[in-house]
Amino acid sequence: MSFVVRFSPDLSAWLVDQLDRGSLPGALIETMVEQRMERPVARAIVDAFLDARRAGQPVPVESVTVDERTADYIYETPILRPGSRIETSDGVVRVAARAERPVLALLRDILSPAECASLIERARPRLTPSTVMDPGTGRDLVAAHRTSFGMFFRLGEDTLIARLDRRISEVMNLPVENGEGFQVLFYPTGAINTPHFDFLQPSSPANQASIARSGQRVSTLIAYLNDVEEGGETVFPSAGWSIAPQPGSAVYFEYCNHLGQVDSRTVHGSNAVHRGEKWVLTKWMRQRRFVPAGQGGV
Repeated sequence: MSFVVRFSPDLSAWLVDQLDRGSLPGALIETMVEQRMERPVARAIVDAFLDARRAGQPVPVESVTVDERTADYIYETPILRPGSRIETSDGVVRVAARAERPVLALLRDILSPAECASLIERARPRLTPSTVMDPGTGRDLVAAHRTSFGMFFRLGEDTLIARLDRRISEVMNLPVENGEGFQVLFYPTGAINTPHFDFLQPSSPANQASIARSGQRVSTLIAYLNDVEEGGETVFPSAGWSIAPQPGSAVYFEYCNHLGQVDSRTVHGSNAVHRGEKWVLTKWMRQRRFVPAGQGGV
């Protein structure tokens, strides 16, 4: 995967002039960093200019394309608001812990006990075996490494869902319309979900079409709906986090910046439920308004 770095024509002209004068690439990168440009971006632009000059080709004018496999993920100001409390239209959500790289947060009091119970009651009769997408065909398949059951609510499906859509969108600091419909997952005893990413891998026509309609996923919130007697932790292996399910609490994480890069450090999974059962509510946010398959002409 690659992403496009855009810059002004003035920067292009300045780089050409400095290289003609014999300025060292390292010094140019440091000057760009001093002007508040992220170092990986500055390095990518300078390298692109050097490569073009060596090849006797025109230098870039306003953008360069960078191979994501060779670029460091650029951390930007988090979408999640700072502070230990997040005010919403109907209450306060407490921030119990944060991490910067990757962007993670542990939230408290995002759902009431009555809301947790109601979500489980509404979801239970609509559960079906959870699926994964076949990267070759784009079809949803039941897989041995994902042994939960799930269902989806439509955005604003009823009064409760509309209220929660609004509250959780306020917490995630993005418009309601950018959110996919809530997913409720049920993990019986023994169920697991092996480590995976929530961002969309554009390796299949289905994901490519989804990204074209709505943009990449940028953040996830997983809210816990019940106590688990033993097991069922949400684990982030690269970050060293393990979150024990507690009803009304949630884990939040971000993984896509404005360049379209995605953060592989947000790989996560669910440990096996050893005793009891586990219920969670998941919300995914997109770069722009979410348009389901079959809409938007794609």
